[in-house]
Amino acid sequence: MAYIAVQSEDFDLSAEFARIQGDDTDIGALVTFTGTVRDMTGTLESMTLEHYPGMTEKLLEQIATEAETRWPLLGCTIIHRYGTLSPGDNIVLVITASSHRQAAFDAAEYLMDFLKSKAPFWKKETTEAGGNWVDAKETDETALKRWDT
Repeated sequence: MAYIAVQSEDFDLSAEFARIQGDDTDIGALVTFTGTVRDMTGTLESMTLEHYPGMTEKLLEQIATEAETRWPLLGCTIIHRYGTLSPGDNIVLVITASSHRQAAFDAAEYLMDFLKSKAPFWKKETTEAGGNWVDAKETDETALKRWDT
């Protein structure tokens, strides 16, 4: 069963590791991805993420279920933040647990490819010059297509 959270507050990586691992001694691999707000030009003041409550969680649950169907996962966590974030702040956490590393790596990549291109979040970057909405990149769409079956 996947753990899904869409929240404004930051997450605690140690606590999330403990949650997914629990007492399960069958887990041989935990793969994590933590996405942060980056300021590639040195001008970013903030990034604001918006979503549709209810719809977003439902879609994240569906994609986590798809990952659990494709790979022999023993656990899956997706935490995505919303609100106004500063450069360096955490945005997203994905953890996949499996008996073997390849399944955990593949599932984590699959989930991130989905989150980058299809998850219903809207991002607005604010600089001194003002704000602009950010679209998914073509490379994100291409990465997701490799999982089509």
